Amino acid sequence: MSTNNTISRIENKWENVYWFSRMLINNDKYITVGKEPKLLASIASSLRLISKESKGKNTLELQKKTLQNIILERFRNSKSSSDRVERLLRDLDEVILNIEDMNVFILTCENVMIPLLQAIKNIPNNDREFTLNIAKSYLDIQGEQGLATVISLWDDLGVRGCLTVERTEIIRAFATLRVLLNKENGVEENDKDIVLTAFTQEFERRAAQKRKKRAGGSLEDVTDFILDYYNVTRANAPEHFQADIEVDNWVKTKDGWLIGISCKRTLRERWKQVSSADSSTLSKFRIKHIYQVVTFDEDLSDDKLTLLGSQRHIFYLPDNSRRLEYASKHIGLKDYVRPISELINDIKREL
Repeated sequence: MSTNNTISRIENKWENVYWFSRMLINNDKYITVGKEPKLLASIASSLRLISKESKGKNTLELQKKTLQNIILERFRNSKSSSDRVERLLRDLDEVILNIEDMNVFILTCENVMIPLLQAIKNIPNNDREFTLNIAKSYLDIQGEQGLATVISLWDDLGVRGCLTVERTEIIRAFATLRVLLNKENGVEENDKDIVLTAFTQEFERRAAQKRKKRAGGSLEDVTDFILDYYNVTRANAPEHFQADIEVDNWVKTKDGWLIGISCKRTLRERWKQVSSADSSTLSKFRIKHIYQVVTFDEDLSDDKLTLLGSQRHIFYLPDNSRRLEYASKHIGLKDYVRPISELINDIKREL
């Protein structure tokens, strides 16, 4: 079902706030006018000015032509976008059938899209700023004994911090929009919820996209932080090493070999890829060990530990881990597991 067909069946004009929002941001089908606050402001102010000055004479026709000219001018040098530009203008023309529809479009640009862009911009792109100072405090006070806590908290602190910002931004933008929705803007009391929920739905969709981009990077950051804190110099990755193995950092040992350090929540199915880097491959690239810091270790079966341990992987597990306690007492596994609190000491012994 096409976007414009969906809109044409809506009985309440304010339902179009959501569909206009989607049209303005849909990069697959249209050009993304909705990501440019200056362009949105120019469109809204120009359309409002025409409404005020035309005094009802061909107002809608003038507004549509102005909207078309502004968008065509903005994207006139983007030949690859011409089809999407034309599609947007055509669909908007089919949806905006009267002055009321145009007023809904103006309000969407001015009071929904622009505040939404600012709110999303204010949400951090990564979790690091929320975790650095707290993590440093743990290591300042607890030393290496705080490593396990820092690593296990890193994700939670960052996620909680960013979600707190999200909440702050949506509350502020929501409250501002609610004040702006009044009879002067043509919004009756019983129509406010339609506009507000449209804003909230689009905010959550975009915040979720940003959340998804942040996910996965934070545990890579924690290894950077820990090595920086203890002044451990990092080395370059071995040239042409292309095994399916994720390594966050490398350090060079005193005998000229390398140790790879990787921090992750769990190995899960990736352990089969990791196992492709067998012992002979590691020797070829002068890799002495791979230190795997794993925060959720219940899926570390004996088979995983045995196979990867025999390929010179050493697993650093939370100090209070049930799997660590079991494996450290197991004659076939004890050489492959270490407590996280010993990570820095073990690295420094190799330098």
